[in-house]
Amino acid sequence: MGERARGNWAAKLQRFATAAPERESDRCELCGAPVMAEHAHLLDVAHRQLRCACEACVRALGESAGFRRLRPDTEHLSDFELSDGVWEGLQLPIDLVFFYQSTADGGPVALYPGPAGAMTSALSRDAWARLMEANPRLGEFSPDVEALLINRTKGSRRYYRVSIDRCYALVGIIRSEWKGLSGGSEVWGSIERFFATLDAPPVSDRQRSAIHG
Repeated sequence: MGERARGNWAAKLQRFATAAPERESDRCELCGAPVMAEHAHLLDVAHRQLRCACEACVRALGESAGFRRLRPDTEHLSDFELSDGVWEGLQLPIDLVFFYQSTADGGPVALYPGPAGAMTSALSRDAWARLMEANPRLGEFSPDVEALLINRTKGSRRYYRVSIDRCYALVGIIRSEWKGLSGGSEVWGSIERFFATLDAPPVSDRQRSAIHG
């Protein structure tokens, strides 16, 4: 389903996040060991935060109960099925949202970006079940670290399988640039550019580290 790509989103988000300067080493946030500029990140499931991690911690904790290693691939779901009826049944307040399976919550979680950050939305279980039935590959998404990102704003019908950190990058864009009631032209241009990066060429771990630290 769709065409998989490792999107060069980090390099193209330079106007939203200032890259850290080149450095010889950093520190693992889990054990304190030095890590190079190119290093992996683990998701702290309980706190929903990314942690810089050394290879030893990635091997030891990457699939443990409390941590998950990020899955950097992006997939544009070109044949994703979502009727207007099912969409309305999800009862979401806006047309830009991401879903992921939360081990902490024991099921799917819906969040949408806004001026105040990521907001949790109540999710109709019946509508979600209908969505899963129409798109069984949703069951293949890795819990906590992979999300279904939906953009139906301004007539769009764009659906992506993405790493959870990209969803929070989008949240950061909207939180920092939103103005007034409608957001303003600047933020909508930034949102469009963000989605354009999801189809871009590969991103390196160094670029990802520059964004996350």
